[in-house]
Amino acid sequence: MSSTGSFDLYGEVARPVTLTVADLRRGWEQHRAEVVFDCATDGARHHTFEGPLLREVVSGTRPGFDPARRKDRSRFLLAVSGGDGHHTVLSWAEIDADFGDAPMLLATRMDDADLDEAGTQLVVPSDRCGARYVSAVKRIWVGTCRPPADGAV
Repeated sequence: MSSTGSFDLYGEVARPVTLTVADLRRGWEQHRAEVVFDCATDGARHHTFEGPLLREVVSGTRPGFDPARRKDRSRFLLAVSGGDGHHTVLSWAEIDADFGDAPMLLATRMDDADLDEAGTQLVVPSDRCGARYVSAVKRIWVGTCRPPADGAV
């Protein structure tokens, strides 16, 4: 289980890992995103985030799909859980360069402040609603979406 400021990346991956914000800052190219999203309780929120692309971080764990087979990659999901119990589910196809190519970030900085103590934040710049922004990420599970059994409703 991860400690304060760190998160576990696990599931159907060859190399599960626990990472900190500092690890994210050192290990991957940092991208910047200026975003505006609607918060149900506070209205429009304006923030600037910096961090690596989610797909680059997850790719380093070697998810259990054949990278050369597009249909194999499109079966995978990512479940992201935050320290406050908030969570969201994403499809690999959303972030894959051959499909949606969405530049989702695991933020290391927010509004020019380091997130080392608060923990990384999932940032979905294309969303108009802030519901998929997950603060203080604690877990990212990567795995296959399995279809229901024949006859199951």
